[in-house]
Amino acid sequence: MGKLRLAVLLSGAGTTLQNLIDRSRAGDPYDIAVVIGSKPDAYGLERAKQAGLPAVCVARKNSLNTDAYNDALWAEIRKHDVTHIVLAGFLHMLRVPEDFQHKIVNIHPALLPSFGGKGMYGLHVHEAVLEYGAKVTGCTVHFVDEKYDTGPIILQKCVEVREDDTPETLQARVQETEREALPEALRLIAEGRVTIEGRNVRIR
Repeated sequence: MGKLRLAVLLSGAGTTLQNLIDRSRAGDPYDIAVVIGSKPDAYGLERAKQAGLPAVCVARKNSLNTDAYNDALWAEIRKHDVTHIVLAGFLHMLRVPEDFQHKIVNIHPALLPSFGGKGMYGLHVHEAVLEYGAKVTGCTVHFVDEKYDTGPIILQKCVEVREDDTPETLQARVQETEREALPEALRLIAEGRVTIEGRNVRIR
């Protein structure tokens, strides 16, 4: 398939973005065409500017409903001739138009379908894992569909839950796997090795 041209959407600090910037500069097969933040103070936008990347805030204002906000997002995304979109800690629902089916990738800090859905992000996920008493957690890279965290799974990586874990220590170890998993999934897509059959993602 060749190099991907990415729009990265975020709502927070941009650690996932920074990992993608570093990996792309080290030779991974994708370029970041634009970074879009949902909050003007999202530090990820500052990271993008420091890296010389276009950084745009499309703020979720109280007056915008989901459809209006998506219209504003897609108007901005389509200015940048991107092939794929990465949700990197983006906390809002993104509608999937027909021409971007299986071209929007998200990473979730748990092994879906467990501990996913609306409101399950950041430390909330790791708190839920510990409260439930799960022995294994991890991260999931998946394609985005019209619901939170339900799209076809590209790959998953496991992390053992330790008896002395806090949400913060567990989060730190899961984030280590995220830094490997998301670039790996993007490489597989760029190499044309990913096909989707219903809910099943096949890796050639």
